[in-house]
Amino acid sequence: MVAPGTRWRTATGLLWAVLLGACGGASGPLAPAPPEGEAWPRALPVGFDSIPALQDNPLTDEGVSLGRWLFYSPALSSNGQVSCATCHPPSRAFADDAPLTLRGVSGKPLARHTPALINLAWMESLFWDGGLKNLESLSLSPLTHPDEMGQADLGALMARLAANPEAVQRFEEAFGPGGLTLGHLLQALAQFQRTLVSADSPYDRWRRGEPGGELSPLAQEGFALVQRHCTPCHGSELFTDNAFHNNGLDARFGTGEDVTRGRGRITLRDEDAGLYKTPTLRNVALTAPYMHDGRFATLDAVLEHYRHGMVPSATLDAAFQRGGAPPGLGLEEGEKAALLAFLEALTDTSFLTHPALGPPEPR
Repeated sequence: MVAPGTRWRTATGLLWAVLLGACGGASGPLAPAPPEGEAWPRALPVGFDSIPALQDNPLTDEGVSLGRWLFYSPALSSNGQVSCATCHPPSRAFADDAPLTLRGVSGKPLARHTPALINLAWMESLFWDGGLKNLESLSLSPLTHPDEMGQADLGALMARLAANPEAVQRFEEAFGPGGLTLGHLLQALAQFQRTLVSADSPYDRWRRGEPGGELSPLAQEGFALVQRHCTPCHGSELFTDNAFHNNGLDARFGTGEDVTRGRGRITLRDEDAGLYKTPTLRNVALTAPYMHDGRFATLDAVLEHYRHGMVPSATLDAAFQRGGAPPGLGLEEGEKAALLAFLEALTDTSFLTHPALGPPEPR
């Protein structure tokens, strides 16, 4: 997904407020934790006791099921051939293997690399530049973007769904009679995407002291290196700080709303130029290529960048500045193998194959 422009974001916020109206909007108090037994992964990162959801959009079996059906439905696109899963397949941890995907309805490359959809329930902002704040409004961007799903007329989309008996049934199961609305479509997609929880890797089982959670000595050495070098950006069990950093990719940045301006495109502050949201390290071995533009094809290339490939600039993060020495993390060549071993231990194979996260069975 590519973040929309400032004017588009303003329109999106207004549209979302109208869609939910009396329901209370897209922000507000959290819903109580859902009961046990619902059909989505139950493992959570260490220290987390429930999947957060908004009080006016709590997780329900029916809502999640509808969102899953919509996520895999190409009927949401203007040509009937592109679904959310086209660019976010579960086999790649809901990421895309192209630097700038060409899989949208126009066949044109997107401006940014498609991000992985992992543990979104705990993300404080969305898109590489943090242009959106909640999952309820997230899906409007790919739905309406001309190069993604290309829906220029959302009313026509809803009319087509209303002519589909299965769609009507699923919406009414989730939201009651008359439940087939655009607002409910967005809520259902948000519910499903909140259940995309990855927390059952060898690392997680090791942290919980469970069988199958043994980390090799090399991976444990890599974990120690992550704690030493990477926690400013990848701390916590989410392996992201939910913040924005300039990690030395470029010396110059665009102006105004240019996507190469990074976070500065949203805040319009010079000090935010070139800053991008920290991606999670979870399942990182599966989500190549890397960075906001997919410039690095391998994790080895990423580590080489942090060793001696960083570019100085006015907004380079302080974590990478080393006085008069070239910027970087000071990693030794011999430490790369340990880091790679630990990053591999963050692969959650159950996340790729969980029956509640893949394409639904046809009715």
